Amino acid sequence: QVQLVESGGGLVQAGGSLRLSCAASGRTLSTYTMGWFRQAPGKEREFVAAIRGSGGSTNYADSVKGRFTISRDDAKNTVALQMNSLKPEDTAVYYCAGRRGIATTNRALYDYWGQGTQVTVSS
Repeated sequence: QVQLVESGGGLVQAGGSLRLSCAASGRTLSTYTMGWFRQAPGKEREFVAAIRGSGGSTNYADSVKGRFTISRDDAKNTVALQMNSLKPEDTAVYYCAGRRGIATTNRALYDYWGQGTQVTVSS
């Protein structure tokens, strides 16, 4: 069983930056696809970014492309999401997720989830 724990959320002004981290335990994640999703109040959980294991190809939602960067450190069993040029519409709870297999934007195909970390961007 894989446990995922996010950290790094907080309150930031528009235009600022935050770095989220996801620490995994229970299994080595080097071959897993890892993703970040977010859920704003009253909205469905949506895909943000994913990074494939064993090579690390990435993909991003159009809304964050060029502003967010996903990365992984397999030696530390962690995944990070660097968020720059934050906008008020980025406000949400951010979730780390993992799955075996290729990267996908479909949240239903991820097997493991963290508890989420709140990101609030003020205007």
